[in-house]
Amino acid sequence: MELKKGKENELGTESVGKLLFRLSMPAIAAQVINVMYNMVDRMYIGHIPGVGAAALTGVGVTMPVIMAITAFAYFISMGGAPRSSIMMGRNEKEKAEKILGNCTTMLVVLALILTAVFLFCGRSILLLFGASENTIGYAWDYMKIYALGTIFVQLALGLNAFITAQGYAKTSMYTVLIGAVCNIILDPVFIFGLNMGVKGAALATILSQAVSSIWVLRFLTSEKSSLRIKKKSLKLEAGIILPCMALGTSPFIMAFTESILSVCFNSSLLRYGGDVAVGAMTILSSVMQFSMLPLQGLTQGSQPIVSFNYGAGSADRVKKTFKILFLCCIGYSTLLWALSMFFPQIFIMIFTSDAALTEYTRWAIRIYMAVSLMFGAQVACQQTFIALGNAKVSVFLALLRKVFLLIPLIFILPRFMENKTMGVFLAEPVADFCAVCVTVAMFSVSFKKIIAQCSAKMEGAKKQ
Repeated sequence: MELKKGKENELGTESVGKLLFRLSMPAIAAQVINVMYNMVDRMYIGHIPGVGAAALTGVGVTMPVIMAITAFAYFISMGGAPRSSIMMGRNEKEKAEKILGNCTTMLVVLALILTAVFLFCGRSILLLFGASENTIGYAWDYMKIYALGTIFVQLALGLNAFITAQGYAKTSMYTVLIGAVCNIILDPVFIFGLNMGVKGAALATILSQAVSSIWVLRFLTSEKSSLRIKKKSLKLEAGIILPCMALGTSPFIMAFTESILSVCFNSSLLRYGGDVAVGAMTILSSVMQFSMLPLQGLTQGSQPIVSFNYGAGSADRVKKTFKILFLCCIGYSTLLWALSMFFPQIFIMIFTSDAALTEYTRWAIRIYMAVSLMFGAQVACQQTFIALGNAKVSVFLALLRKVFLLIPLIFILPRFMENKTMGVFLAEPVADFCAVCVTVAMFSVSFKKIIAQCSAKMEGAKKQ
């Protein structure tokens, strides 16, 4: 049952377990759909007659740029959406709508800046990211069209978070589903039917994002939405937008550094293990991406519940939501770890049937995923920090795992090991273990203080 207008207080009254399940399932489905249609996009490109392999490689070079564009959408939305939920919990609807309006304006501003940067400097950036003379033509053909649709990407991804923040999880899922269906239909028409090649793939993608953004804008300006985009809320105010950007810095770092990590891993593995090591890393990163989807969906489903009830001063519901989220995340990550350790072929066979690559990946995945059973604790704690509006800690934790630990370890550990490639793969579990220990310790201390403040707020409200 979708939350209806005037019933957003169900975030503060409905059974936490049922509410988390109802909000998380569409969020998980949306994550899976999003990844699947990106994979289908690459499958079509890879089958372009005569040039499929080179075209696929060229488009692959654009992925760090696309990830960067996505990161900027998270920069605004993943800070703005939790803050709007908190304001709704405090019954400050006007301020929540100001947050929505300011974030809408900032998404448009960033989209225009990014479009200009990638249109004028995109070719040089692609060459820097690894495009060669054989692939730069395909990469640039794709990028210059995709860049023109940056505003649609920013609005579709960025504003969709505000739909989820209100508890409209199914509507949020439809945003992704509509774009995915459009892309899957338009890809073969433009790529093969109109013989546009990679240009057709890019055009299909931005048109699909345009449809999604129209869907989002129509909903957020309609009577169906509890919060609506209004003209008076669009004017940027430092006191409104800056706290949103501060809170969004953590998701931004997590998304932006993925492209940097990819370059670091691949360059080191190519040096020590050659193409087969890079191929194994491609499989491992894909497994990691897929395996994280349920965890991301669970935390997205929990965010409006935690934020709303924190704003309302309902400490018991905040604690209960986190407890259920934590147990679900730990249960899933433990299952993932067991499958990776004892049945790694389940994941490997999805991506390759090559005997040499399969055998190489079999031992690599056991190292790479060695502490994956701890992922649940890391994700539950870190994302709850964001839902509670704790910008400083969430930024530190985002920097800790990837920037302070993982990237240096990729280059340091191989120097002390006979098997250099094992050292590269080992960087992941070592960084994960250290990051989880620090995250859980910080969360245990901070969460008690936050709950105490929340309870005190509730008691004060009762006395009034």
